Amino acid sequence: MVYMTAQIPSLTKFQIWMLAARPKTLPAAAASTILGSAIAYSDGKFLFFPALAALFISILLQVGANFANDLFDFMHGADKDNRMGPLRVTQSGLLSPGKVKLGMFLVFGSSILLGFYLAWVAGWWVIVIGFSAIFAALAYTGGPFPYGYYSLGDLFVLIFFGFVAVCGTYYVQALTISTASIWGGFAMGLLITNILVVNNLRDIETDRAANKFTLAVRLGVNGSKLEYLICMILAYSVPAILFFGFKIHVGSMLTWLSIPLAIQQFLEINKSTGRALNHSLAGTARLALIYALLFSFGILIFQ
Repeated sequence: MVYMTAQIPSLTKFQIWMLAARPKTLPAAAASTILGSAIAYSDGKFLFFPALAALFISILLQVGANFANDLFDFMHGADKDNRMGPLRVTQSGLLSPGKVKLGMFLVFGSSILLGFYLAWVAGWWVIVIGFSAIFAALAYTGGPFPYGYYSLGDLFVLIFFGFVAVCGTYYVQALTISTASIWGGFAMGLLITNILVVNNLRDIETDRAANKFTLAVRLGVNGSKLEYLICMILAYSVPAILFFGFKIHVGSMLTWLSIPLAIQQFLEINKSTGRALNHSLAGTARLALIYALLFSFGILIFQ
């Protein structure tokens, strides 16, 4: 494989590592833990240090997953010079595979150390969930069965960035799971899954050429746009389910203030192709964060 470093502007080491970390994805990683802590606070269960540890672990897991995807997509030959997404540091030669692998293990190792603290607070099962999350991050594009190459990425994002992140954050503070945390996890999982939907929609042609059969490759362009719309509709249905179905958290309806932004994002997805979808990807991540903040703010002021 040929590196194309001559076409890349000069970057500092810090800028290169930040590029590998993909900071635009991190607000969405934080969104689920923010919501989990807000639900805990509204239930009188909030604990500052476990909440903070859960937040840092979520961000570290996202960074580690980004490093792993950068490395393993390069090793599988999925990243080539014609990729539509942002620059990948391994494929471009900005960092060697060995350095990216070391960075990946350091980041995951840091999350494990914080996980031991949460295990001390909330029980040994936290370690099991933590290692499961790390395994899922590594196996997405790595290992003998990279499940992201076999249309399972969307499901795992829904589970780990939705249910596990929100319910797990709630549990390490409350030592139980609530109805609101389960439904909140479902909503956040759907919105964060949409980030992957946009990413894979953009890369349909290059992924197909690399035998990377994401769900977007199987569904096609129109099917992927429909998936995005369904995830969005279901996510915005959750506040109504909580209020009208369970008679709790009327404040979650505040998320509906972001519906115009959600509609704007969907319309942008419909008219954009190729690299233009990078803007939609960032917008979808921003929407997930705004949704989580409105949900959190709403349930805190309308108790």
